Amino acid sequence: MIRWTALLLAGSRPGGDPFAAAHGVEAKALIPVAGEAMILRPVRALLGNARIRRVRVLAQDKALLAAVLPVDPRLTIEPSGVTIAATIEAIIASPATRWPLLVTTADHALLTGAMIDDFCARAEGADLAIGLVERGALMARLPDTKRTWIGFRGGAYSGANLFALGSPKAMRAVRLWREVEQDRKQGWKLLTMLGVPGVMGLMRLWTIEKVMRKLGHRLGLSIRAIRLEDPLAAVDVDKPADLKLVERIIAGTT
Repeated sequence: MIRWTALLLAGSRPGGDPFAAAHGVEAKALIPVAGEAMILRPVRALLGNARIRRVRVLAQDKALLAAVLPVDPRLTIEPSGVTIAATIEAIIASPATRWPLLVTTADHALLTGAMIDDFCARAEGADLAIGLVERGALMARLPDTKRTWIGFRGGAYSGANLFALGSPKAMRAVRLWREVEQDRKQGWKLLTMLGVPGVMGLMRLWTIEKVMRKLGHRLGLSIRAIRLEDPLAAVDVDKPADLKLVERIIAGTT
């Protein structure tokens, strides 16, 4: 079994986060979810999974998170860069980095060992893999949820805050991401930058697998879309409504 290094993104927004402030904490990762700091839930899932050899928490304020995180030789807290892409770019460039890398976020409060297994098993061997959830699956589980969807032939998808970087070649994609980081939720802009003609029409005509192959060919990478089995992988805690939803799911009332 391949063992992964997990990068857990736990940075804060410049100038403070109103969502965190509303809960009386200094960072979003510390917002209480079902009675504990949000970051503890994905940390526990990662440390409890046999595929994960090490968890590297990336944040601007190391001391702030160290106060709530468990003491474990596999867990380190490291400084985050100005942006997410810049942070990951520096890690990829480091000769000390141990591959492959699993990237997820501190607000992935519903992350489970089963999600990690599902994603990592199918991401093995790709230079870059992206975790996604299909709209029909999530709407069947949470019919009232509101998400951002990107449509392709055969389905529409939302991100699951799970990414695999399988080799240093992934730097090519991260550098592109860095250029458009402020618009990262508008995935079609990535395709436009790559020079794909008639991009919006093609996204409706092509399956997501074909789009990934085209992007991979353009970048010289193997890129894989991973449709996760558990639709709850698409649920993160990004706003008050998400927090209420996640706590209901944890309590078993939704």
